[in-house]
Amino acid sequence: MIKRDIIFPTGSFFLFGPRGSGKSYWLKHRFAGNPAYIDLLEAAVFNRLSADPQRLSEYIPEGHTAPIIIDEIQKIPELLDEVHRLIENNNKIQFILTGSSPRKLRRASSNLLGGRASVCHVHPLSSMELEDEFDFLKALTYGLLPSIYDEKKNIDPAVYLSGYIETYLREEIFQEGLTRNISAFSRFLEAASFSQGEVLNVTQVAHECSVNRKVVENYFQILEDLLIAYRIPVFTKKAKRRLIQHAKFYLFDTGVYRVLRPKGPLDTPELIDGAAIETLVLQNLQAYIENNGLKYSIYYWRTISGNEVDFVLYGDDGFFAFEIKRKRNVTNKDFSGLKSFNKDYPAAKCYMLYGGDRQLQVNDIRVLPLHYALTHLDKLLSFA
Repeated sequence: MIKRDIIFPTGSFFLFGPRGSGKSYWLKHRFAGNPAYIDLLEAAVFNRLSADPQRLSEYIPEGHTAPIIIDEIQKIPELLDEVHRLIENNNKIQFILTGSSPRKLRRASSNLLGGRASVCHVHPLSSMELEDEFDFLKALTYGLLPSIYDEKKNIDPAVYLSGYIETYLREEIFQEGLTRNISAFSRFLEAASFSQGEVLNVTQVAHECSVNRKVVENYFQILEDLLIAYRIPVFTKKAKRRLIQHAKFYLFDTGVYRVLRPKGPLDTPELIDGAAIETLVLQNLQAYIENNGLKYSIYYWRTISGNEVDFVLYGDDGFFAFEIKRKRNVTNKDFSGLKSFNKDYPAAKCYMLYGGDRQLQVNDIRVLPLHYALTHLDKLLSFA
């Protein structure tokens, strides 16, 4: 079993993550034999607790001191009132509440326990967690969802990803009532995949999938609420230049992006691989930040004149800028965005990650091979 680098809070907490990111699998191994593991995907358990949430206490053995785990809490949001009551009556009790849809909890007017539970996120596997088993080309092709790396399952990654799209991104979203038109949503998913790593133009996506703009905006919000897509805002702090204002869009995993992205004679490998490599870097940065409790927000930077930096990390723990290049050899032109950013923000530590195999230093910019960078994020995200 691959060891997950997840830091537990001391009290009760929500553990959110997209379906298939390994929340349940990891908890079942971390707390093997725990009698207070309540799986709401089990029909009998779901039916009993949805009929009467106050029965929750019956699932907690007397004198139980280990965490009480409720898996897929969004299936019965009303349980949160009972969880809240139990925490109020016993401040030593600890609940771990997993879910793949914070949206449903918020829509059900749940108060997320009134601040009595913190929020953590589980991401797909990271290069740092895989350690020596990290295969850059495999990750770039199939992403980092844990089932793909489970040797016991011996699954075909391409088949698994296709099934993931069908059973989750289409059928389950429809079954949960998040959209009434599965055909329109499927067209939207395909059109949205063309926006991967690009400044998001909702109007253009709506036109491409022949769906009303307001509906498409709601679809994008569904993807974000289900933690399977992100909008990365532009970095504007103390800006010295005119900047683009719209966010960039990313699906959460490289493999999921590749399956959704249609391919044809006009789609060059450079076009698709470029977005895939950016996605791979982004999901590793997000996982490392979350797993280590670091205080960074992730942005991008682009001026009206076209100078760009792919990712900017800014927060209490540091200030970093990353430019990602697929090519094996970089030229002076490739450094224009980082040089402009470094001129405006000399306090930032700047990196160029590229497809070559040599480490270089170009003025204040450190140039690193992608594989090396992804397996040494602990060293990169340090000012030492």
